[in-house]
Amino acid sequence: MSATLDELAAWLSEAEGERLEFKEAKSNFHFETLARYCAALSNEGGGKIILGVTDRRPRRVVGSTAFAEPGRTVAGLVDRLGIQVTSEEIQHPNGRVLVFQVPPRPVGVPIQSDGVFWARAGDELRPLSQDRLRRIFQESGPDFSAELHPDATIDDLDPALIERFREMWMRKSGNLALASITPRQLLEDAELLAGDKVTHAALILLGTRPALGRRLAQAELVFEYRNSEASIPFQQRIEFRSGFLGCLDELWNTINLRNEVLQYREGFFVGDIPAFNEAVVREGVLNALAHRDYRLPGSIFVRQFPRRLEIVSPGGFPPGINAANMLWRQSPRNRRIADACAKCGLVERSGQGANRMFEESIKEGKPRPDFTGTDDYQVELTLRGEIQNPAFLGFLQKIGAERLATFGTRDILVLDAIQREETLPEDLKERIPHLLDEGIVERIGRGRGVRFILSRKFHSFLGQHGAYTRRKGLDKETNKALLLKHIQESGFRGAAMKEFEQVLPALSRRQIKVLIQELRTEEKIRPEGERRGTKWYPGNGGIGH
Repeated sequence: MSATLDELAAWLSEAEGERLEFKEAKSNFHFETLARYCAALSNEGGGKIILGVTDRRPRRVVGSTAFAEPGRTVAGLVDRLGIQVTSEEIQHPNGRVLVFQVPPRPVGVPIQSDGVFWARAGDELRPLSQDRLRRIFQESGPDFSAELHPDATIDDLDPALIERFREMWMRKSGNLALASITPRQLLEDAELLAGDKVTHAALILLGTRPALGRRLAQAELVFEYRNSEASIPFQQRIEFRSGFLGCLDELWNTINLRNEVLQYREGFFVGDIPAFNEAVVREGVLNALAHRDYRLPGSIFVRQFPRRLEIVSPGGFPPGINAANMLWRQSPRNRRIADACAKCGLVERSGQGANRMFEESIKEGKPRPDFTGTDDYQVELTLRGEIQNPAFLGFLQKIGAERLATFGTRDILVLDAIQREETLPEDLKERIPHLLDEGIVERIGRGRGVRFILSRKFHSFLGQHGAYTRRKGLDKETNKALLLKHIQESGFRGAAMKEFEQVLPALSRRQIKVLIQELRTEEKIRPEGERRGTKWYPGNGGIGH
């Protein structure tokens, strides 16, 4: 979170509603009560529990000594609730404030504590109503891939793919006993077979081409290649209509035949990077496989261009999932497919495929995976095979692969946002202290005008002292000199605040006001007018300077 005193002041002024819960907790607060409030907040969409603040308005900071070791408390909450609660201490002049950030519950999964699914009722807690629980459980809908096909049998499955599934499952699990069981028992243990009936997941992953054509024709992946972005006709088209477990390698080999090698040079670094990263492409295709809506008639399309790859699958995002939260929420539309793929090591059951796509793309200096073409009827993923910023790639190389491996997805996203000079989203700010401690980023300014840049030592290594200076900004005296020069050149018409913001776009309005007041104290400038109409003119101390 990395909350500031200004943010705390804003929270204190807000109404205590669905997202905020205030408690005095001067000396203590029961862990069981905290867990129940966390569960209730999560069931209502997530929010913050703030200890050390009076719960009635006007609110005051009174300080709290509860939970002296917040890390242990958070670990207990995560273990109890199964959601990633985080905490932060804010040192206020009136005492310590402890903030617990509670994420929203997963789609279709209410959160409980002590065997009760909690909700809030004013300042009190109460169990979720049966009607509300029923609606939550119905959010994710039935799992089509777990349903039994009415006509398909084990004879519709490819024996070679069943054996491949066995080998992959043994390699992933280390369970050598899988080698001695029958194919039928293997599939029953994987929940792909029930009696004489097979699940849709079994057909999709292991089915023969004739069986899929008869039973589930939409379980098809179509590959197309076009040699330019403007090309309408394709130069190659392949229809993969057989068990997906046998298609993935063939699909990647087809893509890799035209996979250009990008050469880059930055500072001391010279290297080659493929336009399309194998791990990223595989994760994108596997996500389409596990998340598409098989009740719709369309196919999954993979369209390759020299520097762009599109993966389009029928059906929009699952309920509760969108492009903004997809990295932090997992809700596979076809759980049985996802479980089978996890068993054989194709994906992680925790649903980290999207995280890996973003991390690998950023580490190669490429644009982030793009889902902007997604709507209610299809998910469209675009991967671009272009190195946007060789300098950033060199920066990451300097950090080192071993060190980067210890960084989480949020750390990588923070570095990418900083190098793009983008505003950091709130949910990424909590990682800033870690990156500051690592010496990888630096803080510029204070309060609301704070900014972050990639650190000097990495810019220096790459020979980019000028870029570092530009991003860090000019020192205070230089900024004051620029403001004074602008005011002097404005002459009799005077200069207004909006002009100063154009002169120093990297500074906040408050930072500019501080510089203006210093120039006024030095009698180099003088104001005329009031409030928004104020204009500034050269003062006696500013003449001839």
